[in-house]
Amino acid sequence: MSLFILLPVIFFSSMILTMIGLGGGLVFSPFFVLIGFPISTAVAASLFLNGIAALSALIVYIQKKMVDFSVSIPLVVTSLLGAPMGALVTHKVDIKIFFILLAAVLFLAAMRMLFSKKTQNRSEAVSWQTRVFGGGAIGFFIGFMGGLLGIGGGVFIVPLLIYLIKVPTKIAAASSIFIVCFSSFSGFAAHAATASIDWQFVILASICSFAGGQIGSRIMVEKLKGRTIRVLFGIILLFMCIKILHKAFI
Repeated sequence: MSLFILLPVIFFSSMILTMIGLGGGLVFSPFFVLIGFPISTAVAASLFLNGIAALSALIVYIQKKMVDFSVSIPLVVTSLLGAPMGALVTHKVDIKIFFILLAAVLFLAAMRMLFSKKTQNRSEAVSWQTRVFGGGAIGFFIGFMGGLLGIGGGVFIVPLLIYLIKVPTKIAAASSIFIVCFSSFSGFAAHAATASIDWQFVILASICSFAGGQIGSRIMVEKLKGRTIRVLFGIILLFMCIKILHKAFI
């Protein structure tokens, strides 16, 4: 596929997804698979670009003091352990199972974007045990799934932070980006040892991903996320879910 199509997809995916606490891997991984990348190459490239978009957005969120480090650090530690394990399992998973898992994640993400209700933008009292041990368990699961599927794990982090740890929405999205940055690069490191990576493409794509992360994070800080964007992107994810399932069963 032409870079004139690939690079704008990467830019806009990074921009839109960093607005809601993701990095772009949710689109990169299935998109790369659909256009013919080998699975290991698609997942490795997706994780790297996801990490770049997250790193770009993280710069803005830290400047605005929006990252809750007391919640994020336990998740970072355990996600760093889980991501390489998930990456190692990727090569052992049947391709049909891989596609079904990816489609399921896309479907859940679409439902979240289309039907999630507004949450109270305030913190609730949660014990430190819940924050540390609950957060640690979440981090390991997210790291494992992110490393396995090449998606970074942000799609799981934000709702779990909001509904389990009771973190305000904006803080949850910013903290998710912090966690995704580490889990993405950790998973990429595990994949890079075995995957064939086109570094010329990855470097060009990284520039687009970084730029998208900068713009998306600044939009989130100023205006949060628009309902229209969530609905449109939810529809796109559903379409990609259908395409992935079609690819799994043809």
